[in-house]
Amino acid sequence: MKVTIVGAGAVGASCAEYVAIKDFASEVVLLDIKEGVAEGKAMDLMQTATLNSFDTQITGTTNDYSKTAGSDVAVITSGIPRKPGMTREELIGINAGIVKEVSSNLIKHSPNVTLIVVSNPMDTMTYLVHKTTGLPKNKIIGMGGALDSARFKFRLSEALECPPSDVNGMVIGGHSDTGMVPLTRLATRNSIPVSAFLSEDRLNQVSEDTKVGGATLTKLLGTSAWYAPGAAVSALVQAIACNQKKMFPCSAMLEGEYGLNDICIGVPAIIGKDGLEKIVEIELDDAESKKIKESAEGVSKTNALLEL
Repeated sequence: MKVTIVGAGAVGASCAEYVAIKDFASEVVLLDIKEGVAEGKAMDLMQTATLNSFDTQITGTTNDYSKTAGSDVAVITSGIPRKPGMTREELIGINAGIVKEVSSNLIKHSPNVTLIVVSNPMDTMTYLVHKTTGLPKNKIIGMGGALDSARFKFRLSEALECPPSDVNGMVIGGHSDTGMVPLTRLATRNSIPVSAFLSEDRLNQVSEDTKVGGATLTKLLGTSAWYAPGAAVSALVQAIACNQKKMFPCSAMLEGEYGLNDICIGVPAIIGKDGLEKIVEIELDDAESKKIKESAEGVSKTNALLEL
């Protein structure tokens, strides 16, 4: 299994590290446009191999897509990161051009690749890849929901004062501060609804804290987060590489599911060797249905800014 990660910044390097440590890939290629950065980070990571007990071969390259040939999975993290006070939507003009060029180059050298889109605004960048590459819809996955759900489960465990491993929960909708729909109604602690432990007000606070999870970290760090995004991407890559058939909320192209059409937005999906193998439709209540439709309207407005 060969994995390419385009963008050797904090998220890309973090993803490469997690993939290597999990030791399911034979090769990871880091690619960046800045001279020497990918090569340096690849070398640094390889010097941890004996310490972290992995055999994955990590190599770096400066903008040479021929080195990515034959990739099974490619992750697109490239683009400018979010600065404090900047919304994901403000990134669209710059990042759209980058994502189009990157995806085209990847497919040129790896026509059967599965693409995982991380660049923001993520739902719109995923939509752009669908509209400009010609890849089958199962071969294009937007990462956001896996990260948002991890942040949701962290906030739930914090409120419940319990280990995160006790908690199960999911966020659907757009990967933005206003578009996320944390499904508090369906969240559980060891199969028991979290509403048995937490008040409605506390659950609403958890939901709001989840929605601004990325912005909160950007304010604290001065740039976008990288550990959790890298881990979320690596989990998707592993699900594909190991044919795990795991369910993650992912940004998927919808064609009637959830009453939505011609839009990429976060919904639960089964991820396996063929990429996004199945969209799972769960029954939403009226409030949740209203929220995901409102979220879709916001994503559609951002999509309209694309020059397709």
